Amino acid sequence: MSKRLTLILGGRRAGKSTYAQRLAGERAPDGRVLFVATAEALDEDMSERISKHREDRPPDWDTLETPLDIVGELTPIANRYDILLLDCLTLWVTNLMLAESDHRVLDEARRLLDCFREQDASWILVSNEVGLGVVPSNRLGRDFSDELGRVNQLVASQADEVTFIAAGLPLQLKTPEDQSFDQ
Repeated sequence: MSKRLTLILGGRRAGKSTYAQRLAGERAPDGRVLFVATAEALDEDMSERISKHREDRPPDWDTLETPLDIVGELTPIANRYDILLLDCLTLWVTNLMLAESDHRVLDEARRLLDCFREQDASWILVSNEVGLGVVPSNRLGRDFSDELGRVNQLVASQADEVTFIAAGLPLQLKTPEDQSFDQ
């Protein structure tokens, strides 16, 4: 299989991570998978969620936990793997927005896509689709929705395939044969 960029979108608890992990396993039958985790265990609930995610992953996959500098940490090691599974862009955007006062999130997303192009591995990126809910009632929430929406559009425009997950069911939005408009 040739190198490809895949974006998996969906809402909370839609089955995105399960679908992405199954896809990664199918595409890397020899197990050369790097799981890139962006979550931070800032409270007990997140600690439990992270533990559950760790348990759900195959034991032969490597894990890189990096909440902010994905590109810096991936660049020296990504070519060791057949598949890179990043879960998730949503938390990464959150982390970037909370860490930087000037919110250069889209620039960081472009750097991430440049990193993909410079590596040999296929990538599977997981992200939430937050544009289906109500408009957030506060400025930070609206800024977050806007930033993540822009990142998702940028990644989707560059992706070879995009899948939307709803209630555990995949809906193909874009396949390698489809054309997309540029952002």
